[in-house]
Amino acid sequence: QAQPVESGGGSVQAGGSLKLSCAVDLYISNISSSCAMGWYRQAPGKKREVVSTISSSGVTTYADSVKGRFTISQDNTRPTLWLQMNNLNTEDTAKYTCAIDPAFDVSTSCPVQFWGQGTQVTVSS
Repeated sequence: QAQPVESGGGSVQAGGSLKLSCAVDLYISNISSSCAMGWYRQAPGKKREVVSTISSSGVTTYADSVKGRFTISQDNTRPTLWLQMNNLNTEDTAKYTCAIDPAFDVSTSCPVQFWGQGTQVTVSS
């Protein structure tokens, strides 16, 4: 099965911005209509963490460390998932992975799990 494909990562200076995108095949989107989508990130030596999620009903969540700086959005027609990242700092350096994951919303019965390969974000001081 096709997996989500991320793009938009890169290297930026602290204070800069990046916008990540995640392309999801339509058939995956169709079978995951009850699922939340979101972004993980993981840096070397650190545990993977949930950065942001958006439920099938449009409810969003953000890690405390990114609140006020990151914005998640989606286009269910394409379908595409976005993560706008502003005022980046060195602590945001990580590999960001787009995912459809039942763990994002335990109140629903999401039947599938899909993870992308990730895109690297590097923030220099």
